[in-house]
Amino acid sequence: MHIQITIPIFPLGLVLLPEMSLPLHIFEERYKLMINTCIEHHKEFGIVYFSGKQFETIGCTARIETILKRYDDGRLDIMTCGVNRFAIKELIDEKPYLQAKVDYFDDRTEAETDRETLQKLADRGFQLLQKINPMTQQYKEDQFSNQPDGKLVSFLIAACDGFRLQEKQRFLEMTSTAKRLSKAVEALETLFERLTITRKIERIIGGNGHLPKSL
Repeated sequence: MHIQITIPIFPLGLVLLPEMSLPLHIFEERYKLMINTCIEHHKEFGIVYFSGKQFETIGCTARIETILKRYDDGRLDIMTCGVNRFAIKELIDEKPYLQAKVDYFDDRTEAETDRETLQKLADRGFQLLQKINPMTQQYKEDQFSNQPDGKLVSFLIAACDGFRLQEKQRFLEMTSTAKRLSKAVEALETLFERLTITRKIERIIGGNGHLPKSL
């Protein structure tokens, strides 16, 4: 999928991924204008990771799901969801907020022989997310209601709060579902082990201070 289109760009200190829920508090005048324009015309805007010095050229569009609150001074609280990935081809500086001509892109088609392996990875990743969620409380229960899909699970894992922003950016840029899912599941297994140990230590600190032999 290669469709070039002009969209508003919102540089932020985070990485948005497809299917990821993201609440935003809009307070700058230029972004109030941008968001209200998107709401009025039912349009998405692009979020790119901004490190403080420069921003990435690969990002993800955000769809405004809900207006949570409007303030008297024009500020807004909104809930958004990641939709399509894009690559910036040209920046446009004609409005108070930044715009860009972008190409949308998607994962390439995987080989038929890899689908069984892909499904096993998706099942494993799905199970790990369900185990981790009581500790992180990041995901909604309805996100675990459907049959695990490799591409969806890979993005759900990539959005995990336990990963660094640079790791999330790499996941965003990958165009192989199998590669992203494999790397994401491997990273999630490490994260699960770390979170499990942390919880054990927290219980010990809150108890008598003795380490159990099983730790």
